[in-house]
Amino acid sequence: MCLSHGEKPLVHIVLHQPEIPDNTGNVGRTCVALGAKLWLVRPLGFRLDDRHLRRAGLDYWQHLDWEVVDDWPALLDRLGGCRPWLFSKHAPTIYSAAAFSPGDVLVFGSESQGLPRSLLESHGDRCLRIPMAMEARSLNLAVSVAVAAFEARRQLGVRGSQAQASAP
Repeated sequence: MCLSHGEKPLVHIVLHQPEIPDNTGNVGRTCVALGAKLWLVRPLGFRLDDRHLRRAGLDYWQHLDWEVVDDWPALLDRLGGCRPWLFSKHAPTIYSAAAFSPGDVLVFGSESQGLPRSLLESHGDRCLRIPMAMEARSLNLAVSVAVAAFEARRQLGVRGSQAQASAP
């Protein structure tokens, strides 16, 4: 795995400039359930003490491993070489075709804008999409994170309450 300190998460979940506190709170709950670390990249569309954020995260927030960074370069520096997978409805590759590894980074954009084109272009070979009907403009951010993160968990062979990935 790519971090050299503390307990290593199964995967890292990154919300790049999230706007809605309820979504972030729900993603935080998902991270606790998965044994994933949540990263928030500024600017945020809410305050970290927002009651909606805490309410959506219920009493899970106290168990959440999370960190806020100022920008994308700061995130990459903190992750120390972890492999990012960027999610976009415009990506050519379906998320289930990716071969996830322990410590991978699943990156999601803001609710209204998605990820910046510059990030998608700089990681073109690691851009994934979740397929959906043409009539749907997008999935809810928290739902997208759950779909992708539980696929990573499935691939890594984690069962039940096991926190660390086992060999598939």
